[in-house]
Amino acid sequence: MASICDSIPSPESFAPSAIRFLDCQAQLLGAEGYKALAAPGSTASILLTGMTTLLIAFIGYRMLFGQTPTIREGVLTFVKIGVVLVLATSWPAYQAIVYNIILHSPAELVSAIGAPTNLPGSGGGLVARVDAVDQALKILAIDGVGAPPMGPDGRPLIPSVAPSPFLGFDNFALGFSRVIFLVSTVGAFAIVRIAAALLLALAPLFAAFLLFDGTRGLFEGWLKAILGTALGSLAIAVTLGLELAFMEPWLAELLARRAGELDVMGAPAQLLAATTIFAIALAGVTWLTARIAMSLRIPAWLKAFPASWQEDQRGRSEASRPATAAHPPIESRSRAAAIADAVAINERREAAAADAGGGSRALHIARSAGRSDAGERYDRREALSSAGRRTRQRISSRAIARDKRL
Repeated sequence: MASICDSIPSPESFAPSAIRFLDCQAQLLGAEGYKALAAPGSTASILLTGMTTLLIAFIGYRMLFGQTPTIREGVLTFVKIGVVLVLATSWPAYQAIVYNIILHSPAELVSAIGAPTNLPGSGGGLVARVDAVDQALKILAIDGVGAPPMGPDGRPLIPSVAPSPFLGFDNFALGFSRVIFLVSTVGAFAIVRIAAALLLALAPLFAAFLLFDGTRGLFEGWLKAILGTALGSLAIAVTLGLELAFMEPWLAELLARRAGELDVMGAPAQLLAATTIFAIALAGVTWLTARIAMSLRIPAWLKAFPASWQEDQRGRSEASRPATAAHPPIESRSRAAAIADAVAINERREAAAADAGGGSRALHIARSAGRSDAGERYDRREALSSAGRRTRQRISSRAIARDKRL
């Protein structure tokens, strides 16, 4: 894998040369790029060391301020640090856990899925069969559609197909069908292989972003993208297998007709439509697998500083407050509460007076005092309501009583 990949495609077999070159470069870039970033003294290594130090320092400062983590939270935090260090510094572990799964597992899954249905390319040889379809399209473009058959009178028979949209359309459709087939096939492989190589090489850099909540989204995005490349490789291989299963027997029949000097009128338009449809299908399945990979979510227990620390600290601060702080101040009490307290005090005073004064006589005196107090309050309210200039002479209550006696 450390050898230089062949970068000169063969003119007779462009598709397999391009696909093998992309696969070789993806493996080389993913492995050697990772080793370069994981080496001591590299940019990713320095960043990882600094972020790990800051994480441990932040945990220590939180413990100094009383935010002590639980045993579960502490164990999970240090397990996460260990996972980051393994992914960012250990090539054997990274190769077994990530590298081989992303680059080699799609082919194994295609073999397991396509073997029961005899899907072309599921047992290997997918690149060779793609090249065979490319060669068939090239030969068909060279031979052309052929001349229409001649009738008994020596005139060409009118074919039972729709006329061409423009002059020379058949030759254009045959040539352009091959171009669309090559672009869709090699382009799909190029997208997933180049993206996988770049993401595999940058693994030490993105692994460090898992340590903090603020940068955890970058690691999550990297993980989604790299899973999307693996699922995309699987979907592309299955779609190409279906395309080969459709195109191979059809092209074999068309070449057999041309070898027998028979025409293939109408086939160029159909070939152009078929290659275009499968190109759209390749783009669609690649987009769908990317959407599936985007649904990945890292569980909340991988956070560096769990929210339960803050809740525990908040609960401790509330528990340490004095009990009187929970009651409202005297000034904020309502008027109804003050009246109720006054009534209760008055009842207790009357009960105490009754016990001390010998029963009904003390109770009668207390009620008389209450009635006199009520009369005085009533007279006071009348006096206040009648404040102002008087229009008649004032007569006191004693004068009225004297007049009645007389």
